[in-house]
Amino acid sequence: MISKNTIKRLNSLSQKKYRTKEKLFLVEGNKMVIELLDSSYEIETLYLTEEFVVSIAKMDKIPDNAVIVTHAELKKISQLQTPQNSLAVCRIPAPLALPHKLNENLSIYLDGIRDPGNMGAIIRICDWFSVHNLFCSADSVDAYNPKVIQSSMGSFARVNIFESEFSVVSELAKKSGIIIYGAFMDGANVYTENLSHKSLLVMGNEGRGISESLEQLIDQKISIPSFSNERKQAESLNVSVATAILCSEFKRR
Repeated sequence: MISKNTIKRLNSLSQKKYRTKEKLFLVEGNKMVIELLDSSYEIETLYLTEEFVVSIAKMDKIPDNAVIVTHAELKKISQLQTPQNSLAVCRIPAPLALPHKLNENLSIYLDGIRDPGNMGAIIRICDWFSVHNLFCSADSVDAYNPKVIQSSMGSFARVNIFESEFSVVSELAKKSGIIIYGAFMDGANVYTENLSHKSLLVMGNEGRGISESLEQLIDQKISIPSFSNERKQAESLNVSVATAILCSEFKRR
């Protein structure tokens, strides 16, 4: 049985201040927990139902710190409306040190991304397009927010996520001989531009876009053109959708 104090402690991890204090975050969902068991993340406690234990018994992945719980108990500690059969309490690792050089052909910087769903989707997009380094401003939603973890679908364990001021990352890009591109509504058509084979792509806040302080450090503005012929059309694309389109174009070249 899970104690009331444990339930209270785990429920508090929905808030960043308690995640920071406890240095813990939650991972839920059978597929994500199985992926987590193959990652380098340290699991403090793994809560499993009997049904889930049976399903992974042949995989020989059940750790010693696993606790068998009922569906009713799991629901008390879950952040989901409809919990599955597993929940892992993981330790937040020490912040990654910035690389000395950007060797990848594409890296991404997020300027003030606030929506957890967008952040999680972008992490998943990075994983899909093999973008290993994702840099985030301090005012972006933190990567261990439960909704970020959930919407990343396990990709958070395969992408290097850094928190850094843009001035530091832009200097790193320049030292690495990398062109800095920024997504703007009035930028050049990404489909007709000659894109560099090594690039840093900056994506802005959902409402205001890329901030003025960052704009002056960007080498080239790019945009995704609208193909609509209608007088009334969408004003813009969702930032995660735009990130996916731009990643596809950079990787295609």
